[in-house]
Amino acid sequence: MRLAEFLRTWEGHEAENRFSRIIILGLLMVCVITSLAAWRTERSIILVPPTLTQEVEVTRTAASSEFKESWGLFLAELLGNTTPANADFLKTAIEPLLAPEIYRTVLDAMTDQIKAIKMDRVAISFTPRHVDYEAETNKVFVSGELNSQGPSSQADIKPRTYEFIIAIKNYRPRLEFIDVYPDEPRTRERLKSMPPQQGSSTP
Repeated sequence: MRLAEFLRTWEGHEAENRFSRIIILGLLMVCVITSLAAWRTERSIILVPPTLTQEVEVTRTAASSEFKESWGLFLAELLGNTTPANADFLKTAIEPLLAPEIYRTVLDAMTDQIKAIKMDRVAISFTPRHVDYEAETNKVFVSGELNSQGPSSQADIKPRTYEFIIAIKNYRPRLEFIDVYPDEPRTRERLKSMPPQQGSSTP
């Protein structure tokens, strides 16, 4: 018996219905599995910030090294270019980025520095030279030259490194560690070759 003739019989209709039910159940299972996979997969956002020449990727709890380097450079230039006129603004700008663990320590330190800058009327400018990201420690190092000058003094130029740990929380950067020192970047490789007293850092 040919298939076309069989399908025109009552038995053929029942067999076709049973086969259709199996196909429908299979498609339903595929839809459920696909929906669960899409719901559990963390969404990625691709950005091309104006300060970068390439795309950076950000998820809810992680980001590419280029994204963190960009934020590290922004923070270093923000903190390193300070005058009595903009000192209070810098504190307001960085406050929303601070993690709870370092919030009070950083703000207290900035308050003391702002008072000193206003009292001495010192202008500080930072020229970045290198930006490095260390994946093992999740640290961003921004190194360059810091130029500080008072109203009646000559410019004082010193090396300066800003060291940050930038985490990602709900697609937003969160600053979990800051260290500033007049030295080359204290990477893991460099710390191994340094005496213990020089390798210690202060948050």
